[in-house]
Amino acid sequence: MSDLDIRPATLSDIDTVLRFWRDAAEGTSISDDRDGMTRLVTRDPECLLLAERDGDLVGTVIAGFDGWRCHLYRLAVRPDARRQGVGSALLAAAEERFVQLGGRRGDAMVLDRNESAQHAWRAAGYGPEEQWTRWVKHLES
Repeated sequence: MSDLDIRPATLSDIDTVLRFWRDAAEGTSISDDRDGMTRLVTRDPECLLLAERDGDLVGTVIAGFDGWRCHLYRLAVRPDARRQGVGSALLAAAEERFVQLGGRRGDAMVLDRNESAQHAWRAAGYGPEEQWTRWVKHLES
């Protein structure tokens, strides 16, 4: 098995990442489109981390830091690359980024119905905070 390379995404990666999420993640959501991804990568060029093996995308994570909290989104690993350390390497890179930025706690969005993801997050040392529920409002532009 070849080495894993982790790097920040560029604007030229956006279409590839969106296709990847449709196959390797739980699909896409309201802000997972070309415009939303362009804003993300333009605003914080280091936040979307890609894991590649032999030039092929095998994993992603968004490691967003707003100056106060560290947020993890879109940890996704290509199905045939799971259980090979890709997710762990991406989380280690994200956590290193957070520490360098002064972050003190990472939080992750994990779907309630995605039991395999919950196991992966627990194995990485994360756990749910039962007292919190995420509240969402879709904004019109």
